[in-house]
Amino acid sequence: MIQFFGDPATKVVAVASSKTLAPETIDKLHWLFGGAPLLEDNQLKGIFYGPRASMLTPWSTNAVEITQNMGIEGIMRMEEYLSEATIGDIDPMLVIRYEQLDQSLFTVDIEPEAVEQITDIAAYNQTEGLALSNEEVAYLNELSEKLERPLTDSEVFGFSQVNSEHCRHKIFNGTFIIDGETKPRSLFQLIKETSKANPDNLVSAYKDNVAFVEGPEVEQFAPSEGDRPSGYQKNAMESVLSLKAETHNFPTTVEPFNGAATGSGGEIRDRLAGGQGSLPLAGTAVYMTPYSRVQKNTSFENFPERKWLYQTPLDILIKASNGASDFGNKFGQPLIAGSVLTFEHQENDQRLGFDKVIMLAGGVGIGKKEQSQKHRPKKGDKIVILGGDNYRIGMGGAAVSSADTGAFGSTIELNAIQRSNPEMQKRVANAIRALVERSQNPIVSIHDHGAGGHLNCLSELVEDTGGKIDLDALPVGDPTLSAKEIIGNESQERMGLIISPEDASLLERIAARERAPFYIVGAVSADMRFSFHSEKKKETPIDLDLSALFGSSPKTVMQDQSLAPNFEALSYQRSNLISYIQNVLQLEAVACKDWLTNKVDRCVTGRVAQQQCVGELQLPLSNCGVMALDYAGKKGVATSIGHAPVSGLIDPRKGSTNAIAESLTNLVWAPLEKGLNSVSLSANWMWPCNNPGEDARLYAAVEACSDFAIALGINIPTGKDSLSMKQKYTEGDVLAPGTVIISTVGTCSDINKIVTPVATPEGGDFYYIDFSKDAFDLGGSSFAQSIAAIGDKTPGVQDPAYFKKAFNALQLLIHSGSITAGHDIGSGGLITSLLEMCFPSHGVGMRLDLSVLEEADTVRCLFSEKVAVVVQSKEDLEAVLSKEGVQAVRLGTVLQEEILDINGLELSIPEMRQLWMLTATELEKQQTKEELAAVRADHIVQQPLAFSFPQTFDGKRPMPKETKIKAAVLREKGSNSEREMAYVMDLCGFDVRDVHMTDLIEGRETLEDIQFLVAVGGFSNSDVLGSAKGWAGSIKYNPKAQKAVTDFFNRPDTLSLGVCNGCQLFVELGLLTPSHDKKPKMLHNDSGKFECIFSAVDIQPSPSIMLQGLEGSRLGIWSAHGEGKFSFPKNKDAYHIPATYQYDQYPGNPNGSDFNAAMLCSDDGRHLVMMPHLERSTFPWNWGHYPKERSEDVVSPWTVAFLNAHDWLFNKI
Repeated sequence: MIQFFGDPATKVVAVASSKTLAPETIDKLHWLFGGAPLLEDNQLKGIFYGPRASMLTPWSTNAVEITQNMGIEGIMRMEEYLSEATIGDIDPMLVIRYEQLDQSLFTVDIEPEAVEQITDIAAYNQTEGLALSNEEVAYLNELSEKLERPLTDSEVFGFSQVNSEHCRHKIFNGTFIIDGETKPRSLFQLIKETSKANPDNLVSAYKDNVAFVEGPEVEQFAPSEGDRPSGYQKNAMESVLSLKAETHNFPTTVEPFNGAATGSGGEIRDRLAGGQGSLPLAGTAVYMTPYSRVQKNTSFENFPERKWLYQTPLDILIKASNGASDFGNKFGQPLIAGSVLTFEHQENDQRLGFDKVIMLAGGVGIGKKEQSQKHRPKKGDKIVILGGDNYRIGMGGAAVSSADTGAFGSTIELNAIQRSNPEMQKRVANAIRALVERSQNPIVSIHDHGAGGHLNCLSELVEDTGGKIDLDALPVGDPTLSAKEIIGNESQERMGLIISPEDASLLERIAARERAPFYIVGAVSADMRFSFHSEKKKETPIDLDLSALFGSSPKTVMQDQSLAPNFEALSYQRSNLISYIQNVLQLEAVACKDWLTNKVDRCVTGRVAQQQCVGELQLPLSNCGVMALDYAGKKGVATSIGHAPVSGLIDPRKGSTNAIAESLTNLVWAPLEKGLNSVSLSANWMWPCNNPGEDARLYAAVEACSDFAIALGINIPTGKDSLSMKQKYTEGDVLAPGTVIISTVGTCSDINKIVTPVATPEGGDFYYIDFSKDAFDLGGSSFAQSIAAIGDKTPGVQDPAYFKKAFNALQLLIHSGSITAGHDIGSGGLITSLLEMCFPSHGVGMRLDLSVLEEADTVRCLFSEKVAVVVQSKEDLEAVLSKEGVQAVRLGTVLQEEILDINGLELSIPEMRQLWMLTATELEKQQTKEELAAVRADHIVQQPLAFSFPQTFDGKRPMPKETKIKAAVLREKGSNSEREMAYVMDLCGFDVRDVHMTDLIEGRETLEDIQFLVAVGGFSNSDVLGSAKGWAGSIKYNPKAQKAVTDFFNRPDTLSLGVCNGCQLFVELGLLTPSHDKKPKMLHNDSGKFECIFSAVDIQPSPSIMLQGLEGSRLGIWSAHGEGKFSFPKNKDAYHIPATYQYDQYPGNPNGSDFNAAMLCSDDGRHLVMMPHLERSTFPWNWGHYPKERSEDVVSPWTVAFLNAHDWLFNKI
């Protein structure tokens, strides 16, 4: 039956249970729903909006699990429904309108379809939208005749997914005939040539879920055991670095939030599945759409708005970035670099634009070199699935993604939409992490679940051996699924792996501890056959030789004729220079990206050494992203992005070389272990193939990409393609510009020497270093876009050998500390780079003479996007670099006033910055309360960071303690901050134990010998039903857990710390104010969204034991939360608030907390909670901005808090 809780005028929760709810269950649910009452009616009249009956949401999955953890049995599904009066914008892809809510709310009148024998494969291909070619249909008919039986629906469907363009890259492996000439190499062979020519740093390429390159020796810091509470240990390991990037273009076009979220999740799973398992470190993201039209009456929009198929470009930009950000935030992966490009253009008979959008999710990771190769399975090995249930989700995603959007009916395309559950993926990742970190990893082989569902994942796991899958053992969340839907659905957050029978019980224990669903679903057969069989139904929906499933698809042949580009030469007036600057600064590609960076976690893991934001104003201008490979604070991995699709419209070869060159001039600012020889690339190709001239352009682009990489001495060991980049409309097709997005990876030798684009008054003169050696052409530039044009001439890189020489020469200067600031010249040209170097700070400007660049046309000089960099240095770089055979020209001097003076043309930096931020503010209004979006734009500039350190703080690494104090890091499913917290505790003298909530609930841990308990940050239960509500419920309603926690807090010799989600937990349980009749609450941020910011807090006098000696200091600290607002029911003097934000207004105060509170402590000072993350601010390289005068510091003052805790507890022994 279904019962309803809440208020029909606003929101109700529908609870489906197998039996009538008992009074004690109703009381628990009343608490869980924040006091919402049980409604007497079993039928609610009125208009409501909520999920489809057939789409069980991740919210429901988490909510039901919370009730189970609270000891409630029999609840099967729960969903939220909003009344018409409270609903905002409606996304028809996610919710539908209900005239009433009743007992049929979750009823789906679908009987599981029986296995169907397909006698007309061609007709089935059309009705199901399988995107099979005529040759493939013929092949399947021949296979059916050979088998002397019809193929089943599962076999035909499965073949279409496994052999889709999306999965098998048939065009990249195909034969190209261009202008009548058969090309000697396939596209894939061209890319592979880079690794043959430059194999030095490669460990694994082209054969796994990720590419691996050599990494340095680093320190692994991890618990000794994964299946029970255990202490953290440090062990040296030889590392490999992983690189991968995926695109999720079609799903993001149709349903942007979940499309981008599952794109991010899929890419993370790829990095989990490298070798015998590897670990993700950080993510990147790229979004390409038509113009947002967020600002009206812009002159460059010469293409009339289309009747968008599913979502507007503005919807996609906001929702897709929300989805990708949400997944990373909840999974616990920082997003540290990215890009956005909007483009559309109509000229002659060409209709161009990113109507079929590009959403790229990329990232870097780390693994153990000894585990970098998959092992061959043996007969009898167990096939295991980790993760959630099967739902009717993502059916046919691989095939539909291989076709033009709009080519199939909307029902088929909507059927390919997926759902995102990052917290489930985190649980699975934790189980895999525990095996990877063991001295002996028992995983034989591992594969992610993505396109093609179980079929693709499991068949690839056993492609060298064969395997038998028990269909009845697969988890099913929807009883109406047919065998085909169980096998082929693309429900996310699942991993498949092979493990020996002897080791399966270990993984099962680890998975149970992490609450990661675990299923043994089959066994390796060693007969080269692959089958799914249901003993219950006596059905065998798939039973084929693996060779029939994989190896016999006809070879693709691409025939095309080269077409010369036909874009008009640019026409402009030099007298309009100021207007041009103003327009360029407001293009989405050039303008401030704060609307993207402020909602994504850029600090989680405590290993972020360089994220997007720089300077005292923390503006998103960084060149690259860098992650520390361990907490030792030296070695890192750097990554960056590059693309030039509009340049590529003019010349596809230059589009490729410019993409690589841009990625490298972004990466060069991190000191690399071996200079350019440290670098490997991922190339992701998005192209509208099978359109006149486009296949020829693609071949030219890939060939140039290969040639340039080989000439530079670097390789491209990974990538992906999406070659159906066309949107079909009734009024005519729109082709996306052929695009290659380059992602880089390289070992950073010293994370403390990264150069940022922050000009300083004392930093020296400015120099221009040309990497291109080409003319200042304007074609393909942001300037060209701003005047509604493309242009006929675009710059490229004339001399790869000189590019390499310039790159390595600049690297030497960065290694030696000779560069104080630097920036690449990219979108917006030289003028944008110069302004951006001044934007992150107050009191800095430039006086420059550009005549030294020998380009008489100021417009060309300022707006050309030819590859070059600008650096600031105290040295004479003209002389220094000339010795290396590299030309640098001195542009001018630094000013201590906020003016950019270019040959007498004076630009006000504050005015230019305001224009540059204008588009971001308009986009911010779409995701934040409108009044706060405007406040944000003003306050960012008015809230510079400033610090005041304790006079006694020396910045030295704490001395080892002779006596270790026993401490525990307490985490719940969804926690993501345990490692950085455990490390700073270990650093300051604690013997740190890893404790999961399941350990308390099941009695494996009692906390009896623990003196310091820390509850860490994250998204327990994905914040469903309120931050930490489910976590609190698992303590409040489980006797063993409740006793352990209560006893700990009742002891007088203990200290506790709750950070972020841990803060929400302890506040929800009332542990900071046990004597108060009304307890504080943690509420949603005033902005209504997740906020991530590096800000500062003022330490106030208080009884807090941990903060003694820090009073009066102002310290930088990261915040990253969605529900961080302290709401106090009593007057300020009723509380001890030991820290307040430096600024009491948004965004300096990111949540709107009462009394500007950042922290709260108990009356006796023993218990402290805070929303900001001190554990992610342990080292100077963690900080978004650290005082330059303290360059010798090894640790930040936050270590004092943990040293205080140690000393106080030591004195209690």
